[in-house]
This record gives sequence, C-alpha cells and structure tokens, in this order.
Amino acid sequence: MEKIPLSRFRSIPTRLLFVFLLLASTAAFATSEPLSAYYIVERSDKQMHGESSYTRLTMSIIRPDWTRTMEMKSWSKGLDLSMVLVTAPAKDRGSSSLKRYRDMWNWVPSINRVIKIAPSMLSQSWMGSDFTNDDLINQSSIVVDYKHQIIKEQQFDGLETWVIDAIAKEDAPVVWSRVRLWIAKTSYIQVKVEFYDEFDELINTLQSYDIQSMGGRLMPTKTEMIPANKLGHKTLIETHEAAFDFEIGDDFFSKQQMRSLKD
Repeated sequence: MEKIPLSRFRSIPTRLLFVFLLLASTAAFATSEPLSAYYIVERSDKQMHGESSYTRLTMSIIRPDWTRTMEMKSWSKGLDLSMVLVTAPAKDRGSSSLKRYRDMWNWVPSINRVIKIAPSMLSQSWMGSDFTNDDLINQSSIVVDYKHQIIKEQQFDGLETWVIDAIAKEDAPVVWSRVRLWIAKTSYIQVKVEFYDEFDELINTLQSYDIQSMGGRLMPTKTEMIPANKLGHKTLIETHEAAFDFEIGDDFFSKQQMRSLKD
C-alpha cells in the first residue's frame, strides 16, 4: 500500500480532513465481518464466568404449597472445572457437586458417599430444584457441546438481543437437544434461555433480571427457572456476592476438596 506523506495532510483544510477520516473509518467498519453465533455465545459465557469465578447464592425452590431455601457457594475455572457447596440449611450443609472435565460427582455427607453422576443422571433434578445436574454443574457445555446459529434479533425486556439456537452435537453428553438463548447486545448477558428436549418440546425457561455491577462486571442478580407444564413451580437464584478472574489451582476442584469444603 502506498504511504501518503504527512505534508499532503497539512495542505488539506481541517473540515475536509475530518470528512476524509470519517469516510475512511466508516468504510473500514462496513467491511468488517458480522459477529458469529459461536463468538457471541462464547463471549456471553466469559461474561458470566470469566477465567475464574466465585459466587455466593440463595436458591429458593417455590411450589404452590411450600417454599424451600438453600444457601450456596460456587466456584469455576474455565470451561472444565466447577464446584457448588451447600452452606444452609443444616440438614443439607456440606453437600457439594463437582465437575472436572467430563466427569461429575455429588458428595452427600449424610451417607458419607461420593456419587458419580452418570450421563443418565444429568437430567435429574439438582437438590429437588427445577435445575438439572446438567444445568447447574455442566452449564459451560453450551459453548463446546452445541452448534450455534443466529435466528433473529429481537427486543426483550427493553433490551436489544441476539436470539441464538444452540443445537446439541451428535453424541454430546447433554440433556437438552436444543437451547434458545436471548443474549443482550450491550452486555452479552443471557437474559432468557429456553430448553427443549429430544422431541423439540419446551421443558424449562430461564429468565435473568435485576442486572447490577458485581465483582467488577455487569451480571443478573436474580435468575428464575420456570417449568413449562407445572403451574406454580419455579426456582429462584439470587446472587449476593461475586468475584472474577482470580488465581485458583486446578487441585481445588477435586473429590478430596469437595469432602472437606467448609462454609
């Protein structure tokens, strides 16, 4: 490319020079490629979890006749390592779940046992909630175990969003055959997610709201999982504290550690 001497610009009036630079920047933007669905989903996952994350949560399992509340802490590192610890109530205190690459386990103190989560158990309820083992422990698999496609752009809850379908890859160890995500354009937060089974029937809907700055980034502080065909059933997760991108060793995410974690 021919280099233009600086002296050439000195002879151009200021107003014309501004127009020249504006047109040049506009042309560069026009030729840039649109964001891919995979990039949007990957960036959304990083927005939610970072390179590492810690959160302190309250989970409320809401039914027509009763409500049960648990307090929890969770840690994650990258896409492959995560841990969830129940800190209250007393009868569940110390229970924990671990994901390490493709393997997952539950630690149940009351029976002093570590239980391996087989692929057939991924669809089972986590601690009686409307979240499955796959939703809560294996959540980052949305990046690696699915193919992604932008369906449309749509306004949701006052936000401009990309609507992306994630279709499970063949033989992927996941529960949902299709996941539809509404991802906010400004923040990359997943404000709504729909989960479909192998018959393409809607099973659960996840909605996130009350977005605040926490741990140095924007994130929803309230998330609801609502079953499609169970009137009056839902599970609410409220986030009280969060931290991101801190140093944490891979050895933290171990079966030995899940047995010894304290609140």
